[in-house]
This record gives sequence, structure tokens and C-alpha cells, in this order.
Amino acid sequence: SVTTRLKFLVAVRPGLHQPSLAARMAASFDRLSGGRLLINLVTGGDQTELEGDGVFLDHAERYEQSAEFIRIWREILTRSHSGESFDFEGKHLSVKGAKLLYPPVQTPYPPVYFGGSSPAAHALAAGQVDAYLTWGEPPAEVAKKVADVRERAARQGRTVKFGIRLHVIVRETDAQAWQAAEDLISRLDDDTVIRAQAAFSRMDSEGQRRMAALHGSGKKRSRADLEISPNLWAGVGLVRGGAGTALVGDPQTVAARITEYADLGLDTFVLSGYPHLEEAYRFAELVFPLLPLEVQQKLPGQALTGPFGEVVGNNYLPRVSQS
Repeated sequence: SVTTRLKFLVAVRPGLHQPSLAARMAASFDRLSGGRLLINLVTGGDQTELEGDGVFLDHAERYEQSAEFIRIWREILTRSHSGESFDFEGKHLSVKGAKLLYPPVQTPYPPVYFGGSSPAAHALAAGQVDAYLTWGEPPAEVAKKVADVRERAARQGRTVKFGIRLHVIVRETDAQAWQAAEDLISRLDDDTVIRAQAAFSRMDSEGQRRMAALHGSGKKRSRADLEISPNLWAGVGLVRGGAGTALVGDPQTVAARITEYADLGLDTFVLSGYPHLEEAYRFAELVFPLLPLEVQQKLPGQALTGPFGEVVGNNYLPRVSQS
């Protein structure tokens, strides 16, 4: 309630709640936030976690369920603007007369983001979602995924936006950045890496399998091995599931790599670092000003100028206690 521009990317997980309920929640959140909701469709890839949540479908069945879920969700929200109801009879999910009394602010519905690397995931992305996200693979591999999803979508008369999920380790010099990367994993022992990789290997996620392949399932430990593409480092994935790669380098180098990905057609960059806040400041100060304007517009935030500290200090005074 104290924000005006911050957007919220909220996960929905088919199998944990019904699409009609998810649609009502999305419409409420979108109305309360003035149209600032984004949706992340999560099919899931950890069988142990899924079974703990009561989902006992295999990989193929989960994608079938996800496709039905997001279709129902989209139709309910889209039709809410005209007061229509929606009927659907599927293999996993069915609704009869589903409708919303109050539509979302965004039309036809809050944008849906989704990531997955299997053929089933690409098919779902092409047919159902608004933005496809990939984890940070080498540019040539990302280009293949973008081309496949784009072609599948075109055959259905659709267009899809594309994005990438990466960590960033940027310092004033290349040497300092690589030292920070090495420091990040300097206290990892072999047993910790082995246990983490064993847990990841139990997942049936194609994206996680591809992440593990980048660092040889933990066997690669040197910088030479872990730099899988110029300035793309797979060290994070030794013990972190999901997004396991980072762009490492000085500001000019990191900016060039981001531009390289943008040139592949990526519209969205989801970036993070360790510690997150400190790396966010470094990125804003060192990299953001170097990016071409069209790339800056694809990243969250804006270029700021002016005496902001003084403005805050002069205009927002401490309240006088009434007690």
C-alpha cells in the first residue's frame, strides 16, 4: 500500500489450488495494486517437494495439468471484463460456469511468465504464456530455445516475449570480479557439493539437468572449468538449485554480455547477486549507465539524477510525538 510503481511477480502452482480461486486472487491483487501484478506459472520439478504438497503427477502429466490450469485462469479473467462465464472439461481440471464479479485492472489479464526447458515446457510457453524465461545458459543455447519457442508460437498465431534469469558479480576491475566469484565458493567442501548435487539429481526438471551439465554435476571446480562461456560462471550452481550461473567481470564486460543477450531478442532480465542488496547497488552504479538506452528500458528501475537525499531530508520531516 505504500508503493506506486513496484510490480509483484507472484507464483501460482497448479495442483495446489484451483484455477478459479487463483483467478479471483489475481483479480483482487491486481485491483488493490492498481494493475501491478505479474504471474509466474510454476509447474515444478522436484518430485519430493511436489509429493509433500500432495501432487503425485509425473513430468508429462504436470505439464498437461499446467496447460489446463493456465487456460482456465486466462479465460476466466479475460471473460470477466464482459461478465461472461466459462466452461471447460479437461483431463485433470474442469469448471462449469466459472466467472468473476470484479475483473482485474490489466486487460485481458495480468501477464504470465513461465520457464522450462523440456519440449513440453516449450509447447506450453508457445501456446499459453506471455513471457518465456530461461536460466542463464551460453548465448548460443539461449538462442536455440528462443528460436524454438518463437517458431512454435508463430504456428499458433501468437507472439511471446523472452527473458533470462542470471546472477551478476560486477566489480571495478575484471580481476576483482573473478576474485569475488572465487571467494563466494571458497569455503565449500566436497561433501557439501556432493550432497547438493545428489538432491538436484533427484529432480525431473530438464532445466535443472541442463544447469548441472554446465558444471559437470559438481566435478568442475576451477575457474577455467566453471567459466562455461565468456564471463558466464557456473559456480553458483554447485550448491544452488535453479538459476546457477552468473555474469562476472568489470562494468564494461558485464554490460557487453547483457547487450549480447538482448540482441537475441530477450525483453526481460531478472538479475540477482550475493549479498543481494550490495550487488544491486554495484550493478546500478557500475553497469546500468553503460547499457544502451533500449537495453536500459528492458531492465527494472530508471536512471536517476538530482539531490535525492537532500529532497528527502527537506520534505519528509520526522513526526512530532503526540504522547
